[in-house]
Amino acid sequence: MEIGRKLISRRHTGEFADRRCMKTKVFIVDDHYMVIEGIRSLLQHESNIEWMGHAMNAATCVNFLKQQIPDVILMDINIPDKSGIDLCKEVREKYPSVFIVGLSTFNQQSLIQKMLDNGASGYLLKNATQEELMEGIETVMKGKIYLSDEAAQSLRKNTNGDLPVLTRREKEVLELIAEGLTNAEIAKRLFISVTTVDTHRKNLLAKFEAKNIAALVRSAMQRHLI
Repeated sequence: MEIGRKLISRRHTGEFADRRCMKTKVFIVDDHYMVIEGIRSLLQHESNIEWMGHAMNAATCVNFLKQQIPDVILMDINIPDKSGIDLCKEVREKYPSVFIVGLSTFNQQSLIQKMLDNGASGYLLKNATQEELMEGIETVMKGKIYLSDEAAQSLRKNTNGDLPVLTRREKEVLELIAEGLTNAEIAKRLFISVTTVDTHRKNLLAKFEAKNIAALVRSAMQRHLI
């Protein structure tokens, strides 16, 4: 399958012809209210978009889908109560008519591929423009795969053995985690809030694809990052 912003359809587009004449119902799953409001503001004036609302965790998303079915779900891969990658698979199995577009700050090849493998029809980074956002929604509604430019470039690369890209603060937090410090102790050491430390911790787990802190530290040591 050729990798690019728009990929060859995995389905017959004819079956979606009747959906083009209707408004596309869009729902978002993300645990950051500012992200939700930002995307809503980009979509609210689009005449062919119907905003269905949001969920800030997996449980709320699952409950919502029992009542209403959107056309497209913009799904963060890092949500509090469940991996967005796992939630993507669950939703696709229960509601195969729903198109899911992964939404993340991470453009790691492995994360993008896992979302696609679990049934996502696209992947957008959170710095996407309004044009990319609309193009992504319109593309998946045609039964095609959509990747933003950065995601497509990442997926083209052979990243076997590549190191996760960490910010300066993430590196600092990682080193202190390895020293055995708690979130509160790290917050005090770096003069940041405990909530911020927790966010960095979650981001590190996602970037290293680690299930727990022990696996995170082991992986970082193996890659000589600490």
